[in-house]
Amino acid sequence: MARKSLLAGAGVVDGAAITLSGLCVIHCLALPMLAAMLPIMGLWAEAEWVHKAFVLAAVPISLLAITRARISRGQLLFIGLAPLGLSLLIAGAFVETFHHIETPLSVAGAILLATAHICCWRFHERRD
Repeated sequence: MARKSLLAGAGVVDGAAITLSGLCVIHCLALPMLAAMLPIMGLWAEAEWVHKAFVLAAVPISLLAITRARISRGQLLFIGLAPLGLSLLIAGAFVETFHHIETPLSVAGAILLATAHICCWRFHERRD
């Protein structure tokens, strides 16, 4: 019974991480288009604090999921992709040297992180 509740908690963590990654992709790809149409949206689309806030929200959730993952065949992909995606997000938001490629780094990181969490989520669903 305790094992079942642990797996249910993992699904919630993965779901939250996937949602955050999706919001990040929407922010990075959709908001610049909206900014072209609505000048007020341009202020929010270019706000550095938004990128940093998404990353700061993603880091603890992803680290929790990564530390809970077991090294097994079903989760090796997650353990490989999640830290890479998280690293790309951190580099895009916080490393000034990469400012000129912030959007591609952030989009790639969010997609990798979401993919990792989807793999982890499916792993847990198969085990239930």
